[in-house]
Amino acid sequence: MITRRIWIMTLFPEFFKPLLDCGVAGQALRGERAESIKFDVRIVNVRDWGMGNYKAVDDTPYGGGPGMVMRADVLASAFNEGVMIPGGYTDKSELTVIYTGPRGTPWNNQVARAFGEQTLTDQDIVFICGRYEGIDERFLTHYVDLTFSLGDYVLTGGELAVMTMLDSSVRFVPGILGNKSSANEDSFEDGLLECPQYTKPREFEGESVPEVLANGNHAKIKEWQQDQKELMTKTHRPDLWEKR
Repeated sequence: MITRRIWIMTLFPEFFKPLLDCGVAGQALRGERAESIKFDVRIVNVRDWGMGNYKAVDDTPYGGGPGMVMRADVLASAFNEGVMIPGGYTDKSELTVIYTGPRGTPWNNQVARAFGEQTLTDQDIVFICGRYEGIDERFLTHYVDLTFSLGDYVLTGGELAVMTMLDSSVRFVPGILGNKSSANEDSFEDGLLECPQYTKPREFEGESVPEVLANGNHAKIKEWQQDQKELMTKTHRPDLWEKR
């Protein structure tokens, strides 16, 4: 069993408690479900390395402008003393440092799979959660290896982005999902949305489950599911359909 440590540098450690406490992702990140990889999540509170009596982690931007910028020296201290030393690393090259921001590579299902299957990196990972107007560019240049963006919008901080990345990627770690084929049949795996799903009762508010799903003909069921995936994609995500 390989242990993979995930370090999260943040000003708000409490953000991650629900992720680690709840659901399949929580079990995975607590190291309880994987077949070959055990995760060890460590939260580093950047505020512990803040400056002065008020533990300041930010300052006004050079050149003027609104808002505040997270200080490179504070982040470097948190990284070196909160990650490198306790983790027993001798060089930064032993880690993959990830930041989330608009300039990043778009995060999608393919990237999430690569992340979960350890083909994106097989090193221990450090996530940097930005806040305020951003992070001093010198820290990004000197420390960050990969940057990802969830989409063309701005969040108040990187915590939600990091949680989304973790939740969407751990599904692909062997042993995490009870049914090994679940992740392979979800939306986006083949460029299509997932087909509609039904369960009991067979009739609900005057609408019955499609007959084809109840007749036991697996070939017909597969054909219906494929037709529905294409229909759902054309109807709800024509942009995905056009990319095929």
